[in-house]
Amino acid sequence: MTRILLADDHAMLRAGLKGILAEEIAGAIFGEAGNAADTLALVRREPWDVLVLDVNMPGRNGFEVLAEVAGDHPDLSVLVLSSTEESQIGLRAIKAGAAGFLNKQAAPERLVEAVKTLLGGGRFITPALAARLAAEFQRTGSRLAHELLSERELQVLQLTLRGRSVKEIAVELSLSAKTISTFRGRLFAKLGVRNDVELARYAQEHGLGGGP
Repeated sequence: MTRILLADDHAMLRAGLKGILAEEIAGAIFGEAGNAADTLALVRREPWDVLVLDVNMPGRNGFEVLAEVAGDHPDLSVLVLSSTEESQIGLRAIKAGAAGFLNKQAAPERLVEAVKTLLGGGRFITPALAARLAAEFQRTGSRLAHELLSERELQVLQLTLRGRSVKEIAVELSLSAKTISTFRGRLFAKLGVRNDVELARYAQEHGLGGGP
């Protein structure tokens, strides 16, 4: 059963989000939180598939919530919402561990598309945002993008290059397939690639052999 947590300090907006998603995602169960403390309490207490998170809430801001969720609950996909344009907040959100970013002014069908993408294990990142991520991690004078990957992301990268499937990597690292998909999405975003073909090309260009 699909479980979606809506975190926004405006009750009317939460109701609107719930109404839009309930029409398109049959049988979904929704939770609601109006501040950071309640959001984190619900995340710790109950299992959720997607967290739709406003970055501007009372108390601790959404980025603090995102950091804690990304660190302690990597299986939980987070869609960040903001009234600020993508070029200013989207990059920061994805770098902080979000699986997607959406402007609050977006059409309702974009919200549905974004949430369904996250539910399917994907990431909701526009080509423009992917390009900005790649540029950010490969700026002149900075470390190469793959040098900024976490230890787990590097492990998933190497195993992917060896041709292992998500399920095989999950078994090898003693993690769930959903967690592996999360790490894959993060490393894809950091490297600015969209699929395994582009990942292999990046690895070849930077001498990253998968090994046996």
